[in-house]
Amino acid sequence: MNLDWEMIIKMCGALLCGLLIGIDRQLKQKPLGVKTSMVICIASCLVTIVSIEAFNKFAGPEHPNMDPMRLAAQIVSGIGFLGAGVILRRNNDAISGLTSAAMIWAASGLGIAIGAGFYIEAAVAVVLLILAVNFVPFIIKLLGPVRLNKRDILIKIVLDHDGDMTEVIRKIEHTHFISEQDVQREHRIRRLRIKDLENGRQQVSMVLTIPEREYTTKVYYFIRKLEHVHSVEVEQL
Repeated sequence: MNLDWEMIIKMCGALLCGLLIGIDRQLKQKPLGVKTSMVICIASCLVTIVSIEAFNKFAGPEHPNMDPMRLAAQIVSGIGFLGAGVILRRNNDAISGLTSAAMIWAASGLGIAIGAGFYIEAAVAVVLLILAVNFVPFIIKLLGPVRLNKRDILIKIVLDHDGDMTEVIRKIEHTHFISEQDVQREHRIRRLRIKDLENGRQQVSMVLTIPEREYTTKVYYFIRKLEHVHSVEVEQL
């Protein structure tokens, strides 16, 4: 039996594409790692090769309706289960893992492309994917509008029974933690929840949008020093 060098090249190319995507995700400590992305790429490439070769081997008058990409089409549908597995919804309703889920889907697409023999297209796609998840966001933060340079934090505050809740919220929303003169750094409360606790205390939970440059610790220490604040918890989303 002779070795099919083209098939080996395709599988090695799929491994390389999966490796690049996996390294990018693992460097950022995301759910999708090197091993997972390589397995997805190689398996997608293999199924695509089998689908095409099966068409070449078995197609004929007895099988007029054979589709050479039928198995490859099932990869796109089936990979959704893996993507859903890395999407996390935490108790604060924050959703994470969407980029990793998209990269899983992209890895399967790269494997299909390489398996079908579209090497240049797959190479270009890998480069664009790496640029899209690394360099483009950096450029947007550097040159884009202020609204794109913000992030959300979750704040939970416990107030004493005689505390002025409205005043505390007003100070958090209108205080600039970097520069008081920077009018572009207004904070915005996206979600607010108020809950009564024992001993007459109240708990205020809010999602606050702050500039990217502002440290979460600055927010914590500022709120901790406010009058009538019994305790504070700040979480970066």
